[in-house]
Amino acid sequence: MDHSLTQAAGRLTPAVLAGFAAQLRREERAAGTIENYLRAARQFAGFLAGAPPTIEAALGWKAALLASHRAPATVNAKLASLNRLYGFLGLGCRVSFVRVQRRIFRPAQRQLSQQEYGRLLAAAQKKGDARLGLLMETICSAGIRVSELRFITAEAARLGRAEIHLKGKIRVILLPGRLCRKLLRYARAQKIASGPLFVTRGGAPMGRRLIWRQMKALCKAARVQPSKVFPHNLRHLFATSFYKACRDLVRLADVLGHSSLETTRLYLTSSGEEHLRLLEGLRLVC
Repeated sequence: MDHSLTQAAGRLTPAVLAGFAAQLRREERAAGTIENYLRAARQFAGFLAGAPPTIEAALGWKAALLASHRAPATVNAKLASLNRLYGFLGLGCRVSFVRVQRRIFRPAQRQLSQQEYGRLLAAAQKKGDARLGLLMETICSAGIRVSELRFITAEAARLGRAEIHLKGKIRVILLPGRLCRKLLRYARAQKIASGPLFVTRGGAPMGRRLIWRQMKALCKAARVQPSKVFPHNLRHLFATSFYKACRDLVRLADVLGHSSLETTRLYLTSSGEEHLRLLEGLRLVC
């Protein structure tokens, strides 16, 4: 970091934030991660209101976040961004995360079922949006992140596998044969001979916000709560379905591209209804 950026005024200036963004890109962070880090950094700059970034200021922002009754996971995500920013600035201090007991079940309003997934696909088909329907099937059947969609190319569909380059790692994912056939039919219809299949009219890979917005537009017709409909929830549905089929956590972690099994465990939390059925089945109330 060029410390002249902060030493000149001791402030989080636009130049400092631009430098932070450039550093994240050099580290090959995913586009969504960069967007989240910068959003938190700008919010922190707004909280500072021109004051210098100090450990006291960081602790003050943490207190303000907690006082705003945000979810602990949201607060921790912002604090992770803050710690990364302070590391970039060379300030040598970290704010501790909010300690949360690992949740053993997912809230019902976040749990997407296979039946609801099917209704979303049917709604996309009825709407005449073949691209969106196939995009959702691709994320859900391959278990990929939305940022990895750009690696689903015409070449990958022909080979039956895609090579993912992300977060400084390379992994190969296999694509189901039925999905490959649908992808190739789509490629022919769109006259895409090579490169990414899910692109905008201008030929650029579809972004996270566009996909999120288009999926949300299906909620009413599909009779699915909007809180359940977002791209990453399709990856969660893949994870739970895959684990039910093989009961192999290590294998699932490899497929998802996780470095930590603890991360994979978060994908396998059951719904509150399933947890309640388990408790009722214990028959410990006379």
